[in-house]
Amino acid sequence: MSTIVVAAVIVAPGGKVLAAQRAAPAALAGGWEFPGGKVDPGESEVAALVRECREELGVEITVGARVGEDWALSDGYVLRVWLATLTSGTPEAREHLALRWLGPGEYYDVEWLGADLPIMKTVESLLQQD
Repeated sequence: MSTIVVAAVIVAPGGKVLAAQRAAPAALAGGWEFPGGKVDPGESEVAALVRECREELGVEITVGARVGEDWALSDGYVLRVWLATLTSGTPEAREHLALRWLGPGEYYDVEWLGADLPIMKTVESLLQQD
């Protein structure tokens, strides 16, 4: 059975998306990702996403459409991703080295982790349709 990890692509006006720079583990530190984390036992995926954004960023989000299907990670982890918007708060790097809002033309200005790069490509095409 796979361990489910959830991530939020937080979208702001102008097609900006929030990227978070990993602090740990050492193998991933410095790489950029979409914020999120593991789903706790008995927790829904959407509830986990809301909780993780509250804990990691200090914000409340509204969860929107799912992005793609399951994204395979290493060691039996499966990543599930949703679009989201901020409903309150300003994102703070509580568990990350840094945060950056990336607008169109800037989406690839950071070094995305291998798992997050194809997600960014999918999100870019979705945002271009709006």
